[in-house]
Amino acid sequence: MSALVVGLTGGIGSGKTAVSDRFAKRGIDIIDADVIARQVVEPGQPALAQIEAHFSADILNPDGTLNRRALRAKVFDNPDQQQWLNQCLHPLIREQMVTQTQKASSPYCLLVVPLLVENNLTSLVDKVLVVDVDEAQQRARAAARDDQSAEQVQAIMDAQASRQQRLAAADYVIDNSAGPDALDAQIDALDQTFRKLLKNQPKA
Repeated sequence: MSALVVGLTGGIGSGKTAVSDRFAKRGIDIIDADVIARQVVEPGQPALAQIEAHFSADILNPDGTLNRRALRAKVFDNPDQQQWLNQCLHPLIREQMVTQTQKASSPYCLLVVPLLVENNLTSLVDKVLVVDVDEAQQRARAAARDDQSAEQVQAIMDAQASRQQRLAAADYVIDNSAGPDALDAQIDALDQTFRKLLKNQPKA
């Protein structure tokens, strides 16, 4: 089990994957909430059966996998259905996040949660690391990456914590507004910081 769990978060388009990939190359275990969210609704998982029973087989692809577009259409602009889906999935995702962080074997591990602040999940981590860019860069990067309209990206940003709220929750901040070299330098420094924290921890 890793002795230190670092929660990595940031708004849409901030570059969380670029950051977590670089930590992974340094031998750090990555637990990704988005990956877990996909795993808990794979064919054969109880959550998928519950979703099918609630929304009908319309939300399945012909091969039995979840049709995410169809599911989004069912819950879009429907707070009651969104709440039902969240109550179905969030406890399972949280349970898996805890289990996987407990199984991590690197000196410290990263728990990547896009909505760490919004969903009050900071209690699951020892330190919070925020990937920060200005909002104009967020919009441009997210629109380019996901082929979404500016309005769609802005709607997602409006539903997330504000930049100020994320920074207020941060123990450490990565400025991802510059190029890859600047990013690597910051991650090298943080890697050393986290390893030093572990050395200074009192022995159990």
